Amino acid sequence: MENAIWRIIDVNFNRGREAARVIEEYARFGLNSSILSAKAKQLRHELCKIVGKLDQAKLLACRDIISDVGCGLEVAAQHKRKDIHSVFVAAAKRLPEALRALSEATETIEPQLARSIEKLRYRAYDLEKEITLRSDSYNRYKNVKLYVLLDETLGDSFGDVARECIDGGADCLQLRAKNVSDYKRMEMAKELVDICGLRDAVSIINDRVDIAIACGADGVHFGQDDMPIEIVKKLLTKPMIIGLSTHNTNQLCAAIEAGVDYVGLGPTFKTSTKDFSLYAGIDYLKAASDILKSSSVIGTAIGGICAGNIEKVKDAGINSVAVCSAVTSSNNPARACEKIKTLLLS
Repeated sequence: MENAIWRIIDVNFNRGREAARVIEEYARFGLNSSILSAKAKQLRHELCKIVGKLDQAKLLACRDIISDVGCGLEVAAQHKRKDIHSVFVAAAKRLPEALRALSEATETIEPQLARSIEKLRYRAYDLEKEITLRSDSYNRYKNVKLYVLLDETLGDSFGDVARECIDGGADCLQLRAKNVSDYKRMEMAKELVDICGLRDAVSIINDRVDIAIACGADGVHFGQDDMPIEIVKKLLTKPMIIGLSTHNTNQLCAAIEAGVDYVGLGPTFKTSTKDFSLYAGIDYLKAASDILKSSSVIGTAIGGICAGNIEKVKDAGINSVAVCSAVTSSNNPARACEKIKTLLLS
C-alpha cells in the first residue's frame, strides 16, 4: 500500500503541473496577460518545490506505466476541445482535482507538505476565477473599435440616437448621466441596455456600479476619483467589464495591476464635453500602446476625437476610440459613426 501512495503522488504531481502549465499558456497566449501568466507560473513552481522535498528516487522508482490499469481509460468526449477557452476550462478543473488527491496522499507521508499543497489548491480556485472573469470581459470588449458616450442632454431623443449610433457602426455605448435623479438614470440605463442587447453592442454605465448591476449592463466605467476597483469587484454579482480612465503612465500601470479590462486614454485632444487643466495628448497614447502590449487590458483613446484626427490616434498605436459630441452633435449620428468606424478599420 505504501507503493500505491507513492504512485498516487507521482501521477497527481504530473497531472497538476501539466494543468498549471496549460493555464499559464492560456493566460500568456490567449489573454496576452503577463500578470495572470506569472501567477500560474508561480503556482506551478511552488508545486514543484513542495514535491521536490519528497524522496525523488522513491517517487520515480514506484512509477509503473505498463501495469497502470488507468492508462487508456477514457469517458465519452473526454479529450474533445472546441477552442482555446475550453482547453483552459478543462485544465482549470483538473488542477485542483490533482492537488486534492496529491494532498490526501502526501498527508500519509509528510503532513506538513500536505498542508502546503492544500493552500495551493485554494489558490488554484482563485486563479480559475480571476482568469475566467478576465477572459469573459476580454472577449466581450476586444472587438470594440467605436465607443460612444451618451448623456442626459439628448432628452427624449436618447433612445433614437442610441439606435442610430449602433446602426452606424458603434460597438459600445456608455451612459454618462451626471445631472439627473437616480430614478431617471435607471430608466435611461435600462433603455440603453435593452437597445444594446437587441443589436449586439456592449452597454456600459458610468460611475454607478449599483445601477449597472440592477439593469444588467455589460460593464461599468470609473474615473480616477471614483470607487476603487478592488471594491467594485467585490460588489459584482456576475462577470462584468470594468473600465477606468487614465491620464498618465503611472495611472495606467496601476489600472493594469488592479485588473481592469479596458482603460480610457486621454484626454487626447481638447474637448467641449469636459474641462481638463492638462491634456495627455498623443505622446501618452504612444507610451500607453507600448505598455499595453504585454497586457490583456485594452486601450481606448478619448477626448476631442473626431473623424479629422482618427489617423493621429491610429499612428500612435491605438485602434479603439471613444467619442461624444463628434456624434451626438451631428444631425445624422448614424452617418457620423459610419464615417469614424470606416476610418478606424481602414
